[in-house]
Amino acid sequence: MINIKKHSGIYTLSIEQKLPLLIEKAWDFFSSPHNLAAITPKHMGFHITSDTTEKMYPGQIISYNVSPLFGIKMNWVTEITHMEHHQYFVDEQRFGPYLMWHHEHHFEPLADGVLMKDKVSYKLPVGVLGRLFHPIIVEPQLKAIFEYRYETLDKFFK
Repeated sequence: MINIKKHSGIYTLSIEQKLPLLIEKAWDFFSSPHNLAAITPKHMGFHITSDTTEKMYPGQIISYNVSPLFGIKMNWVTEITHMEHHQYFVDEQRFGPYLMWHHEHHFEPLADGVLMKDKVSYKLPVGVLGRLFHPIIVEPQLKAIFEYRYETLDKFFK
């Protein structure tokens, strides 16, 4: 279940997913920037434009082309700001469509797999207008993106 809450002008999206993988296998998949396109809806035209390594590392800058709204292409630049091997990593937007984007990816080993927890804190641009468009455009789109990811991962790893 995807949950979005608002607090102090910031929205926070939360989702959890259990996958039947060892923590090492989950970490290998999610810590590779090259796997992002596979779990992003095709209509978003997601494409990494920067040179990337096979595995991410703290301080890594990754740039993308993406079409989040109405097919309009834009650049999005994120930085991997924090990482604890097999536990979590954080990507933060440096340039892009949001005033703020802070995405935490947490991994917890379970007896029968791994529990992944995503927490995305974001702030929209254009003040009141952004807040008006949130329930009409932004929230449904983010939910659709994370639902696509959930379903894709569920099929891929079952």
